[in-house]
Amino acid sequence: MFSIADLASEFGISTRAIRFYESKGLLSPERVGATRIFRRRDRARLLLILRGKRLGFSLRDISDYLSLYDADRNQQVSLLTAKVDERIALLERQRDDLETTISELREIRKLADERR
Repeated sequence: MFSIADLASEFGISTRAIRFYESKGLLSPERVGATRIFRRRDRARLLLILRGKRLGFSLRDISDYLSLYDADRNQQVSLLTAKVDERIALLERQRDDLETTISELREIRKLADERR
């Protein structure tokens, strides 16, 4: 069993962040009075949430994946694969846009240097 402070310390996040994830339905710790009690399952879910955020997934995407946490493994893999493919496509489009912008800025810089 873990307290909210234990998890916050372990993952280097604030207790407020954990309460936020709870308010969004991503975590559901047990309560003893006003005290939240997190189990290993909650810890694993928090780890998945933080990994998802680090990879740029939205809370909605993370929620979709977590909803399958106890579901069939094939469903989990299919959803994850689809979300990863979407994310890769988005990042590739952003990279292409950045490369185009950099190229255009270099051309502007070249023209400016020629006018000196």
